Amino acid sequence: MLDAKVTPFIKPLLRPMIVALSKACVTPNQVTVVGFVIGLLSVPAIVNGWWVMAFICIVANRVLDGIDGELARFQQSSSSAGGFLDICLDFLFYAAVPLAFGIANPSEWGVPALVLMAAFVGTGSSFLAFAVAAEKFNIEKPQFKNKSFYYMQGLTEGTETILLFLAFCIWPSYFPVLAYVFAAACAITIVTRIYSGFITLKSVEGIDDYCNREEE
Repeated sequence: MLDAKVTPFIKPLLRPMIVALSKACVTPNQVTVVGFVIGLLSVPAIVNGWWVMAFICIVANRVLDGIDGELARFQQSSSSAGGFLDICLDFLFYAAVPLAFGIANPSEWGVPALVLMAAFVGTGSSFLAFAVAAEKFNIEKPQFKNKSFYYMQGLTEGTETILLFLAFCIWPSYFPVLAYVFAAACAITIVTRIYSGFITLKSVEGIDDYCNREEE
């Protein structure tokens, strides 16, 4: 919901770092992998209750995630392979954070962590499934034209997820409540994505239901 509004403000802030990395011959894929590794460091930090470190690792991961795509466009090296690597590592990172909370306190945080991870599976699968179909039918990307795949919007997107993770680090005792509330928001995203995606693809394909064809 917020990604399209936040992105235009973030891009100019990243420009100096992108120029410096390009001069140093750093590749976008290298940035993607380093960002993922730093993001995974939040897992042991969460398990051990090192909340400041976890917060820093999550922020660093997101900053590098914003840099890799912009660096690819700056270097004119955008590719489907890079986009594939980026989204795969992003989703693994998203799953790792609630997993860490479940490991840290299984008795109190285990169930909400599982519920949140299940919600992430739903949002991620609906997101990627439509992206594959959108590529097949060359559906335009009106708000994220520079993305290597179709970016289907929803109530819970990357920005909201990161704000949630940071809230976890600031108020860890409220993890169950925050997890359940966000999982509910994810459920809305899943339903709306499946519905709108189905209607859109059905319209693009121009296929009527069998019974309707029989009546005609």
